[in-house]
Amino acid sequence: MPEDQRQRPLLEDVQAARKTLEGISRVTALEGSRYLSRLVGAPVHLKCENLQRTGSFKLRGAYTRIAGLGEEERARGVVAASAGNHAQGVALAASLLGVASTVFMPVGAPLPKIAATREYGARVLLSGQVVDETLAAAQEYAERTGAVFIHPFDHPDVVAGQGTVGLEIVEQCPEVGTVVVGMGGGGLAAGVAVAVKALRPSARVVGVQAAGSAAYPPSLAAGRPVSLEGVATMADGMKVGRPGDVPFRIVADLVDEVRTVSEDALSAALVHCLERAKMVVEPAGAAPVAALLDRPGAFGGNGPVVAVLSGGNVDPLVLERTLRHGMAAAGRYLSLRLTVPDRPGALAALLKKLSEADANVLAVNHVRTDPRLGVGEAEVELQLETQGPKHCAELSRTLGAAGYRIVG
Repeated sequence: MPEDQRQRPLLEDVQAARKTLEGISRVTALEGSRYLSRLVGAPVHLKCENLQRTGSFKLRGAYTRIAGLGEEERARGVVAASAGNHAQGVALAASLLGVASTVFMPVGAPLPKIAATREYGARVLLSGQVVDETLAAAQEYAERTGAVFIHPFDHPDVVAGQGTVGLEIVEQCPEVGTVVVGMGGGGLAAGVAVAVKALRPSARVVGVQAAGSAAYPPSLAAGRPVSLEGVATMADGMKVGRPGDVPFRIVADLVDEVRTVSEDALSAALVHCLERAKMVVEPAGAAPVAALLDRPGAFGGNGPVVAVLSGGNVDPLVLERTLRHGMAAAGRYLSLRLTVPDRPGALAALLKKLSEADANVLAVNHVRTDPRLGVGEAEVELQLETQGPKHCAELSRTLGAAGYRIVG
């Protein structure tokens, strides 16, 4: 690794990055959440990096890194690899600085992120199935062409740029007791920890990873970055199989705890952000909220809590699937198969019973010919929107009491 990547950014580096970013990145809002505050037992605020330029915090680190290049390096152009947010940050930063950029993105990256990256001025090349494979392709391109590789998280300038989020948090919430931040490679969590721990030493910094791509817990246990054999999560912004060397050392020293959250928890958090906070976030951006919803009692004992909504660049199709998954995880969808008499009016009577029980029927499939059914029976498959787990249980009891046999 080059010598400059062995450096560890300090508070003064983060403060210098903020000066570099003046007029470039936004000071994003800190919004209170009454629901999460009641749940956690302490004031909870959402740091809205989903409203940052390019839709995520990534512009901060990308611009800081590219702005620090010399004239000869800028003339060679830059290359990056990303599932989408870093791609957009690099593309916009390079355009603002008059530097040519090439961005490698994984095959299957969300189409809106690909389109936005191109619109910000980058040439986009698709390679690899996960970010680690895409990183390797971009690094090979850099070696072959001389372009400067802009790593998404493993460089001190990038970490310093992301750390400006932490400066803003402490200024906006001086009494902050806990900062909850999502983690993929660790650049954001490391930068936030550098700033927050220097200015507010008593504050806790809690990292959150998707359980299907959680490289930090085994790496911290081993005392060095280790690679996962595979990663699987809907949170493409967290789909990183190995921590960065630079952020890993900072996380190991300064981050108090790393938690993991399930896909169900991510989905439920995304639904919560949309319904209660009126915020569109991507699954990776919802990870801190997922952690709060998952175990609220673990966060309220040290004063105000700030959860970083790191990004809002979500593919509408992914959003649709995730919302459905989140509502199902929250017990607001119910799938049922039950038998009814095969006679005129039987289906109408069933639907009337569901209406009286305040269930919203989303889909109905009426099966009349199946070896499992008795003579004079039909089967109805239902997709219902409910009011929550208690309502689901009540619906099952109501249908059973009305004589319907639930078979699945």
